[in-house]
Amino acid sequence: MKMGPSSVWPLIAFLGISSCAARPRGRILGGREAPPHQRPYMVSLQVDGKHICGGLLITDQWVLSAAHCLEDADNGTFQALVGAHSLSAPEPNKRLIAVRQLIRHPGSSRDTNFDDLLLVQLEEHVPLGPDVQLLNYQREDREVPAGTRCEVAGWGITSNSGRRPDKLHAVELGIISRTECNLRKHHDGSVTEKMMCAESRKKDSCKGDSGGPLVCNGIAEGIVATGSRICGNWKKPGIYTRIPPYVDWITGVLASSN
Repeated sequence: MKMGPSSVWPLIAFLGISSCAARPRGRILGGREAPPHQRPYMVSLQVDGKHICGGLLITDQWVLSAAHCLEDADNGTFQALVGAHSLSAPEPNKRLIAVRQLIRHPGSSRDTNFDDLLLVQLEEHVPLGPDVQLLNYQREDREVPAGTRCEVAGWGITSNSGRRPDKLHAVELGIISRTECNLRKHHDGSVTEKMMCAESRKKDSCKGDSGGPLVCNGIAEGIVATGSRICGNWKKPGIYTRIPPYVDWITGVLASSN
């Protein structure tokens, strides 16, 4: 696997609690199994055959995910599973594809939540069809209004005991304003304009969901980043990296690689 110039960082990628206790990573709790293949843009990023992170297919060769998905991978081999509902069962259009390069945003760091985006170039172009499709992402830099109902999907744990699903799960969450999210009882001013928050009262994204899209009105608005060490803790709303501020970076990476 070839590493991109901005990804010469140890391949680190388990989505558990961050080594920095104040910044737990990745965090579907309180959701449901999704109808099979109704979210054909979902990608399972895997290291040595084990799911570690979600992602969304934005072109037939590129996946958008979270930079902290590179934490603790121990130099394992990255692959992308597309067209899947079940991680283990045979499915007609499921394919495990090699990764050509991983390009994390140059502003990202394992010590912060800033610029937590990752672009994954696949080794080959993926044939699109009913079970494998692209998802549009928001290009207009505007806020999603508080109260908007959005959805997160993923193969992350479904309980704080660590139970991992084999099949894709999804949960609907309401957007929380940045002002409220930055209250001292929540995230105490740490949520920047490049981030957004969603409610976490017994329903939440959880460990293993990092990198998956926050979808509002059929468009990806954010990427699962971080939240509480205990998923579903209403005091610590989930934090998502907003996509619109990074459109120029995404476009530039894709153009330079082509």
